[in-house]
Amino acid sequence: MTDRYAVFGHPIAHSKSPLIHAAFARQTGQDISYEAILAPLDGFADSLAAFIAAGGRGANVTVPFKETAFKLALRLSPRAERAGAVNTLSFDRDGMLGDNTDGAGLVADLTHNLHCALGGKRILLLGAGGAARGVIEPLLDQQPAVLVIANRTLGRAQELAGLFGRGVSASAFEAADTPFDLVINATAASLAGELPPLSPRIFGANTLAYDMMYGRDTPFLGFARGHGAATADGLGMLVEQAAEAFYLWRGVRPDTAPVIAGLRA
Repeated sequence: MTDRYAVFGHPIAHSKSPLIHAAFARQTGQDISYEAILAPLDGFADSLAAFIAAGGRGANVTVPFKETAFKLALRLSPRAERAGAVNTLSFDRDGMLGDNTDGAGLVADLTHNLHCALGGKRILLLGAGGAARGVIEPLLDQQPAVLVIANRTLGRAQELAGLFGRGVSASAFEAADTPFDLVINATAASLAGELPPLSPRIFGANTLAYDMMYGRDTPFLGFARGHGAATADGLGMLVEQAAEAFYLWRGVRPDTAPVIAGLRA
């Protein structure tokens, strides 16, 4: 029988995950189906239970259900525990396992696709919400020289930095005013077409500015480009985190390069 997988979100019609996983399945010869499911804002748990009862083998979870999935999972991977959120669920006889592949996807895109080595680099992470928290541990594993979390509210950045300790510091947006090798926008500002109040001094001649948002030229990317930085959006991260989920479910690691190229085209 064809194994069923899905992505849950609200909204979800825009999701590229069905296209990505269909491409992975064709490439690797895996017999799966993958659909997008719109769960009611107050009915994610019921929608997920119905999917499992109908034979679902695994699921991805996107906004706004990642924290709810974290609470529902009977078991958590270490990286999901540190992220405080779950974007990948696996269902087996031992119950529901929650994992988080966002950070692994970001690091894979940066290091493999964009050839941006992170060891010894100065990294500025913009935002102190769930998107930022989910990628801190994998970034730290790459042993950067500095990781600064900047946020509109300094207290939230300090609270998040305190969860990770080792080499993580906090700043208000305006107080970050020295060049970084990598600036990652994990705020929700790009969703609203807005720009965080940033100093142009965070960008140097060799800075890479990375926006987790994909599919549009955001104000953050335009601002960075205007001050001499190289830029990249989050499409590669999207595909790479999906590949990590696919590997967890199927034990096969797909080639992401042709999938990213196809989506770009």
